[in-house]
Amino acid sequence: MEPKNFKDDPVKTPIVQEILMSNRIGAIAMLLSKRLDIEPLRALKLFYESKTCADLHDKSTGLYLYGDPYVADEFMRENEYY
Repeated sequence: MEPKNFKDDPVKTPIVQEILMSNRIGAIAMLLSKRLDIEPLRALKLFYESKTCADLHDKSTGLYLYGDPYVADEFMRENEYY
């Protein structure tokens, strides 16, 4: 079976992938907002500035393969909020 290209699977296009990543980051920020009892916008800013967020975007780390709660846990460990 031949590998799919962008024409066969529109979800693989860079634009759709960026939309999906943005959605994930929003969901992660909401989890962090609840865990840290802070405003969602503050949680989003903290997450965007974190190494965890950079690792999420870096495909070589494999972090993007994990669920949002796991990524939120990684952020918490990075920042020692436990």
